[in-house]
Amino acid sequence: MDSILAFPMAVLPFLVVLTIIVFVHEMGHYLVARWNGIAIQTFSVGFGPELIGFTDKKGTRWRIAAIPLGGYVRFVGDMNAASQPDEEFIERAGPELSSQLFVNKNVWQRIAVVAAGPAANVLFTLLILYALLMGYGRYMAPAVLQTITPESAASEAGLLPGDRILAIDGFAVRSFDDVQRLVATAPQRTITIELERAGDNETVLATPRIGETRDRFGGTHRIGILGLQNTFEPTDYVLYKPDPIEAIGMTFEEVRFIIDRTAAFIGDFFVGRGDVQQLGGPIKMATVSQQVATLGIVPLLSLIAMLSLNIGLVNLLPIPVLDGGHLVYYLIEAARGKPLTQKVQEIGFRFGLAVVLTLMVFTFTIDVPDLLRRIAGS
Repeated sequence: MDSILAFPMAVLPFLVVLTIIVFVHEMGHYLVARWNGIAIQTFSVGFGPELIGFTDKKGTRWRIAAIPLGGYVRFVGDMNAASQPDEEFIERAGPELSSQLFVNKNVWQRIAVVAAGPAANVLFTLLILYALLMGYGRYMAPAVLQTITPESAASEAGLLPGDRILAIDGFAVRSFDDVQRLVATAPQRTITIELERAGDNETVLATPRIGETRDRFGGTHRIGILGLQNTFEPTDYVLYKPDPIEAIGMTFEEVRFIIDRTAAFIGDFFVGRGDVQQLGGPIKMATVSQQVATLGIVPLLSLIAMLSLNIGLVNLLPIPVLDGGHLVYYLIEAARGKPLTQKVQEIGFRFGLAVVLTLMVFTFTIDVPDLLRRIAGS
């Protein structure tokens, strides 16, 4: 029964998380468009029928729509939310309005407007992570190895008890928790470990084996395992609060880590190592949001930061209908001195829409069976 109620209970945290991220993304587009004198028709969080909304003094309709799986900023002169131009409207527009149309701005202004959405997501992530570091700091345990499991990946790599791990794959290691997550996110991928042994610095290569772990909510995850067995008492953890300058570096390093591991995760599917069950769509996002919300505000903010970054990056994929697809069109226009024909762009938009819909169906085929398994296990 609890599992049956879990999904409805997950809806509210999910809506809060997604609404915040979508609002930030679309606000990036909106602000840069306003700065460039572009007339904006609609600012929408969600798609479909309007639930609530109002029109501001500049004529922009601000709305919350019924389907909360995204959002858009629609410029005056657009045919639809995908920013396809309405040629008939553009031809009828007078000189004053014509100068405010998105389609009539120079290509670099249009590039700035499109790139502003993903950029806003990345900036939002940086601000959240920086605020968490400055406000809460990090609890750290020594990154010194205690016990190495015989015949494990760590043993084969030559790691020894007493080794102090300094960095993995170029990411600084400040705590044993850093070692765990850097290893866990690299199953079957060779990693470079920089360590200190008896006062000397050494570098070794290791390939974590595939293992499984269960989270506190019963979910199963595939992770990398080296065979390191460190046990810490609560007194072994020290609260570390970086100064404002160091926190900037740590924040950028965290963002680099998320990008690196996300790219590696996607790359695994091209070499046959990808685990489809680790993917998910709206249902899985809703479930995770509900679970994380029960842990407190800090984990929830961390989730918002990670999702904001990933949504920003996904929007940069060169798929028409996404921001990345628009950027490809505009970069081609900048290179050749004139835009692609409307017919070519329409073909691209149809292809992009087909790709996005296919991905949505694919993630639902993963989400729904997983939800049914949770219900059956209740």
